[in-house]
Amino acid sequence: MAIDDRTAAVPAEDPAATTPAEATPARAASPEATSPEATSPEAAPAPTSTGSTWSALRPLFLRVHFYAGLLIAPLLLIAATSGLLYALSFQAERILYGHELRVPVGDTVLPLSQQVDAARRAHPDGTVTAVWPSPEDGATTRVLMSSPAVEEGKSLAVFVDPYTAEVRGDLPSYGSSGALPLRTWLSEFHADLRLGELGRHYSEMAASWMWVVALGGLALWIGRRRATRRALFLPERGLTSRRRTLSWHGSVGLWAVTGLVILSATGLTWSRYAGENIDVLQTRLGGATPTVSATLDGAAGADAGHEGHGSGHHTAPAPTGPDIGIDQAVEAARGAGVAGRIAVTLPAEGTGYVVKETDTQYPVHLDSVAIDPADGAVIDELRFADYPLLAKLTRFGIDAHMGVLFGLVNQLLLAALMVGLIALVVWGYRMWWLRRPTKERRLSAGRPVARGAWRKAPVTLLLPLAAVTALVGWFVPMLGISLLAFLAVDVVLGRVAMARTRRAARGASAR
Repeated sequence: MAIDDRTAAVPAEDPAATTPAEATPARAASPEATSPEATSPEAAPAPTSTGSTWSALRPLFLRVHFYAGLLIAPLLLIAATSGLLYALSFQAERILYGHELRVPVGDTVLPLSQQVDAARRAHPDGTVTAVWPSPEDGATTRVLMSSPAVEEGKSLAVFVDPYTAEVRGDLPSYGSSGALPLRTWLSEFHADLRLGELGRHYSEMAASWMWVVALGGLALWIGRRRATRRALFLPERGLTSRRRTLSWHGSVGLWAVTGLVILSATGLTWSRYAGENIDVLQTRLGGATPTVSATLDGAAGADAGHEGHGSGHHTAPAPTGPDIGIDQAVEAARGAGVAGRIAVTLPAEGTGYVVKETDTQYPVHLDSVAIDPADGAVIDELRFADYPLLAKLTRFGIDAHMGVLFGLVNQLLLAALMVGLIALVVWGYRMWWLRRPTKERRLSAGRPVARGAWRKAPVTLLLPLAAVTALVGWFVPMLGISLLAFLAVDVVLGRVAMARTRRAARGASAR
């Protein structure tokens, strides 16, 4: 994407470099050289101490921003559309699965053990792995089971009326947020287009590039000349055609850039290649997410996964020793300060109960304890306040990406961000279309930013930039590999264009 900005430092022979690009993650247009707007005078440039540095780097930013937006925008459009549907699915589930999720409020809440027994009677072939007690008046209790009725990696959620122990229904459930079939399907489509490991490359590619085009566009938008400061934050009035689209693209991108960078960073934590590097780096920096240990004295192995983002169930053999029962285990957890909205993981061979808070509303309540099933003693406890700072930030970022950090507010913000991203992509392609060399040729397209932008940057800037790019490309492999592919294709196209020019020149001289 690009901005109609005339800068004296940019050589006149590079028409595509006479305008900076916009500030958003999905643009694909470049500066306009043939539109009437391109000839209109611009406001006087604001003085800046870094003007010479920016003038040297700006053509390179333009070219990278143009091609990144042009080629990655389709992936961003898919991610934004599926992400919008996912953000809306929380409220859709409340409507679609209202019978399972809500019940009339009764006088007395029955013991959890009775509710679990009702679920077992309804599904004798399942093994209870966890229980989510009713979090509020009128909400059902979820009894999670490992069952042959659901695919691997998911649980069978049995919904029980906490006042009558009536089983209201059952549905497959996935993840720590308890996604039901609608949200699970949309989540998987958003993550991998429901193509498995192959499809994960799409989302990793989108996440790898989104922060690049967002921050690059931000620099180009801020560096653009404008008559008033208001035009930086809000669309300008009175503009037409491409410049009006550009104004909307840049100003909306400015407001969206922070959220888009956060989504890009948190999305990479789930990715296959960059995600592994992030995990290693986080561990080395001492920011790994801690877990509460539910291992009993003398038992082999360790409890894992209770603080993760999976379904939180296991299929290890049930304990054979004494068991105080789920009701007393919950009471013991409450005595240790773990109460409110909770999830209870039942003991397996060699482990105890794990009771953890699941309230992600502000202020968050995410403490957890492990309870000895023999006597109700606290084996281990983990307070969210004791998490390393990096682990806290990671948790907040992932929960925000999932739409569960602040509930409905989080989901509405996600939806608005996705609508903004879709608009940015559409505006970017529209600007590219409006830059056609001959507007009467309806199938023509906008010209790309001219080659040779890197030659305009001094070596003192180019070498550090190349070193940083190589380091980032190694850490985020899909970014690095695709960038090398872009460069290779660009070199080939440049050679072909050069050969054509030489043949044309020889033909003209022969005539």
